[in-house]
Amino acid sequence: MTESKLLDQVRYKIRRLNYSYSTEKAYLSWIKRFILFHDKRHPREMGEVEIESFLTYLAVQRNVAPSTQNQALAALLFLYQEVLHLPLDEDILPVPAKRSKRLPVVLSRREVRALLAELSGVHLLICQLLYGCGLRVTECLSLRIQDLDFDRGEITVRGGKGDKDRRTVLPEAVRQPLIRHLERVKRAFDIALEDGYGTVELPRSLARKYPGASREWAWQYLFPAPRPSRDPRSGAFRRHHLHPSGLRRAVRAAAAKAGIAKHVTPHVFRHSFATHLLEDGYDIRTVQELLGHADVKTTMIYTHVLNKGGKGVKSPLDKDSSYQ
Repeated sequence: MTESKLLDQVRYKIRRLNYSYSTEKAYLSWIKRFILFHDKRHPREMGEVEIESFLTYLAVQRNVAPSTQNQALAALLFLYQEVLHLPLDEDILPVPAKRSKRLPVVLSRREVRALLAELSGVHLLICQLLYGCGLRVTECLSLRIQDLDFDRGEITVRGGKGDKDRRTVLPEAVRQPLIRHLERVKRAFDIALEDGYGTVELPRSLARKYPGASREWAWQYLFPAPRPSRDPRSGAFRRHHLHPSGLRRAVRAAAAKAGIAKHVTPHVFRHSFATHLLEDGYDIRTVQELLGHADVKTTMIYTHVLNKGGKGVKSPLDKDSSYQ
């Protein structure tokens, strides 16, 4: 079996199991890298030893993060178990990637205000939701119209990390900007329908169950791209959501204008959301649920950035004015 035929089988199995397109690209990339690392040997000729050596190489030579090493392992397990149907009888124990102990970058409330003041239009609205709701960037850009509940003041995040749904707060401050944004999106959607490209990708097997749902307003993306694009899987020409690259550029430019000397990315808004809620006295379990963390230990990292000046200690330099 040639490499291309094997990858076609992997692609077919991934789509049969309704994995996301991003997972498909990542798994295919790791499988190709695994094959090339072992001089293009077919995976059927390899097993636990070769998987361990590849994962160890990633950790020792490439210095990848633990999450990256785990993703590579998941891709190879998928290949052997779901595609090749070859059992892996021994535990795979590579040299583990080093887990970094870095604290997340968090903006102060003043810095958040300054950063938002340098943004405008749809990028401003997206960042307001990232900070006001604690969303991941992909979660925000993937929101559908029906995920907004103005009456209950909440947003439903569907298929988040770990393919889990959750609800989070819908800030009152963005209610009116969102309503105005929806009016503009609806006008663009009506025009797209008239021009014949008003359909949108549907999750899972809904397209087969409800053929007309892709043309319904409720299923449209909250932040659609300005132009339709061709779906890489089906080849259909339809509406998709905004790509995160434009948002990243806008946030970097805004941070520079605001004079914020930190490594600012859109994800910083999520870190700031969690930290500021804990500063306001909200229970860590509540924050965990809003963020969608599977383990409270993940949320606990924000407690390390709560206290100002090294665990809230007052420096001796500040206790005597004669030093100043």
